[in-house]
Order: sequence, then C-alpha cells, then structure tokens
Amino acid sequence: MGLRERKKLATRQALSHAALRLALERGWGNVVREDIAAAAGVSVRTFNNYFSSKEEAIVSLAVARAGRIATALRARPATEPLAGALIEAFAEQYAGADQADSQWTSRIRLIVAAPELRAEYLKALVVMERSLAEAIAERLGTDLEHDLYPHVLAAAVYSAERVAITHWLESGSPAGLRSLLREALTRVLDRPPREIEPKGK
Repeated sequence: MGLRERKKLATRQALSHAALRLALERGWGNVVREDIAAAAGVSVRTFNNYFSSKEEAIVSLAVARAGRIATALRARPATEPLAGALIEAFAEQYAGADQADSQWTSRIRLIVAAPELRAEYLKALVVMERSLAEAIAERLGTDLEHDLYPHVLAAAVYSAERVAITHWLESGSPAGLRSLLREALTRVLDRPPREIEPKGK
C-alpha cells in the first residue's frame, strides 16, 4: 500500500480499537461516537467518514480478521490439503485467545450480549464468507461465480467457528478456544457426518 492507504488503514484501526476499549471499560450503552473519535484523536466527522455506526466500528475488527484468514490461506503451501490449510489459517488468527490476560473472552461476550452488535456481525458475515470463498476458489482453481462449492464451504467453516466460540463461552470447557476451533473445523472438513438410524430400528 502507498502512504495514503496506510494512513487510512491506521486511522480505521485506531477507531475500531478505541471503540472496543471504551466499550469494555464503560459498557456498550455508555459509549457514543464522539467518545470513540476523541479516544482515537480524530474528529467525529472523520469517524463518520470511516464508519456509519459504533457497531460497525467494533465489528470491523472481525472483518479485518476474516481478511487475514483469507490471506493466510493463500499463503499456505499449494501441496497442503485444503482442509489442513483452512484449519491452520483460522488457528493462526486465534493465537492469543488462550492467554490468561487475553481480551478475547470480553470482546466476544460483548458482541454476544449486545443485540445491535450481533445484528451488525450477521451483516458483516456476508463479506467475511465472500472473502474466504474467493481464497478457496483461487486455491482450487475454480470459478467462484459458477461453482457453488467455495461458497458452501466458507459458510460451513464460519458456522463451525461460531459453534466453537459459543461452546467455549457457555460450557466452561477446560480446552482452549484454539483447541475447540480446531476440533470444530476438523469435524466439518475431515469427517463424514454421523449416520443416524431411523427411529424404530
């Protein structure tokens, strides 16, 4: 990227992280865009140039992570099976999730607890899945516009990610988030669905 693009990206990231920090410190309902702009050292007008709402500012962190996952997938060795490449690309982005001082738990609970953030995340999920589908299609050498498989696989993988995170939050599992994420992705990518016997057999 050129200097202008790097500056714009830095401003966008500063606003997103300021929104997250303030929300964790004060509670989601006690943060307004003026607070976020001030914390990032910019004007409210600048905030409005980057984001339409404080919800979008927070969720943009997940969108950025999705972009890094797609980039990581493209960087995996071409000879590596797709399933393994996807698992490692996701796990790489959760490297700090199991640390005792990590903000992962608070960050995820914040999104889960706030209906506005959940709704914004679902909107962003379309962009996130598209980003991953494009990377999958490139790796497979297929046409994304005519091949359904990359879209289906991307949606399945993000569903597995969501299930792993929910289980991690609600179950009190001693396993770390990365471990649960690997398990969930493996079940989707490597193992056939269980055969279910009809009732009465």
